[in-house]
Amino acid sequence: MKIIMLGAPGAGKGTQAKQIAQAYDIPHISTGDIFRANIKEGTELGKKAQEYMDKGLLVPDELVCDLVVDRIHKDDCEKGYILDGFPRTIPQANALDEALAKDGEKIEFAIDIEVPDENIINRMSGRRSCKDCGAIFHVQYNPPKKENCCDVCGGELILRDDDKAETVKKRLDVYHEQTAPLIAHYKEAGSLHEIDGTQDIKVVFEEIKSILG
Repeated sequence: MKIIMLGAPGAGKGTQAKQIAQAYDIPHISTGDIFRANIKEGTELGKKAQEYMDKGLLVPDELVCDLVVDRIHKDDCEKGYILDGFPRTIPQANALDEALAKDGEKIEFAIDIEVPDENIINRMSGRRSCKDCGAIFHVQYNPPKKENCCDVCGGELILRDDDKAETVKKRLDVYHEQTAPLIAHYKEAGSLHEIDGTQDIKVVFEEIKSILG
């Protein structure tokens, strides 16, 4: 079961990916985790990635793909895996397709969580994070018992720079330009499944399970 998660930042990809990983006993793989693991272990690929990052440069697509392919050939991926945050661009998707094809494999399910931009901006700009313990609340959907005060540890709740409306809009612009074309790519490959991400989290998960079987 080889799955990739698609959808704009804030659409709920990560939340659903974690639930799928637990339900189907397959690893949830993010490029950030792969980078950190390879750099920590001092692998050749990790050293190459570190060189780019130290210079403040983006890690090239070819190297990112090599890191991902190396990860999905580990023993824990025997039953499958979920890729979250990769591929981000058409060149990355093509590189992944080519690497998988060498082993006679392909991405079986591309799950696209569809949420309108205005919903995402409301979702993310309403988030409040605890400065001390990192707990996350939402002014509308999950407000703290006491305003600007964490229910868990009593710390101050703040609006992170990442969650400010203007930052979210910029991230959405990048998504539509670079990542949204992947929807057509996987549709053409016959592996795309689109889901209404404005529904309750549990409903979205049930729909995903009905697709995966």
